[in-house]
Amino acid sequence: MSRLPLVNGAAMCRLLEQVGFRRVRQRGSHVYMVHADGRATVVPVHGPEDLGRGLIRRILRDSALSVEEYLRLR
Repeated sequence: MSRLPLVNGAAMCRLLEQVGFRRVRQRGSHVYMVHADGRATVVPVHGPEDLGRGLIRRILRDSALSVEEYLRLR
């Protein structure tokens, strides 16, 4: 399995918005995003800093997106 490409928090928010998530609230640097069907996740937005691969996998798991969908949307 190849390594996941890294993205920063703002890019991850844009990617999630493409699949129907919307920003509900933000507390500090953490953006809470929810989908109409009840899926929810939290994305840390720390400026231009890339998210770690483990965190990206956790966000994908929370949002029920596959790695293939992530790669296609990216």
